[in-house]
Amino acid sequence: MELSRAIRSRMSIRKFTSDPVPREQVAAILELACRAPSAMNTQPWEFVVLTGDVLERIKKENVRLVREQAQSNPDHSAVGWPKDSIFRKRQVDLAKELFRLMDIAREDTDKRQAWTERGFRFFDAPVAVLLCVDSVLQGDGPLLDIGAVMQNICLAAVDLGLGTCIEDQGVMYPDMLREHTGISRDKRIIISIALGYPDWEFPANQLVTPRVEVDECTTWLGKG
Repeated sequence: MELSRAIRSRMSIRKFTSDPVPREQVAAILELACRAPSAMNTQPWEFVVLTGDVLERIKKENVRLVREQAQSNPDHSAVGWPKDSIFRKRQVDLAKELFRLMDIAREDTDKRQAWTERGFRFFDAPVAVLLCVDSVLQGDGPLLDIGAVMQNICLAAVDLGLGTCIEDQGVMYPDMLREHTGISRDKRIIISIALGYPDWEFPANQLVTPRVEVDECTTWLGKG
């Protein structure tokens, strides 16, 4: 697939089929993703791939913790937008469109709760990839590199006919994740990516999110 087509066709998948993803395909995706640039070639990313019974246990534990309204304590907070900002407005607009597609009324607390739990189940994907960095790497520096490798994972998946969803719900309870995966406390669990074959019949998977025009976010300086 041409790179430009992969970039334009990549989208967040919020329901996957139950079809397993061959291990060699996941490995190929990660191998290609590791060609991402990083500061001084430090390559700070580490992957933990969850499948099968391990993933199912983590899905169930995530849902249990959400239902119990357990306090989350992520190693890295991926959200937080000022209330009256354009960034918050874009997030709200996305939620409204998703709820419209899913026929979830604002006052329907049961459906809203079910939608929330879907995210904590990695949208029922057969594979979840946790992206981690060594705890000696503090600050935001390694997060730039994580972003690059994360994009590569999503594009490589598209090239193989797979879908992804980058989500922080999967890493909101790192203590539970460490219990089920053996991830050391010397590692920071940054983000998760759900991976699998898209269920194109699912309403939310019909959503194509808008993008601002490039001239709205670009300043041109100089002559040439």
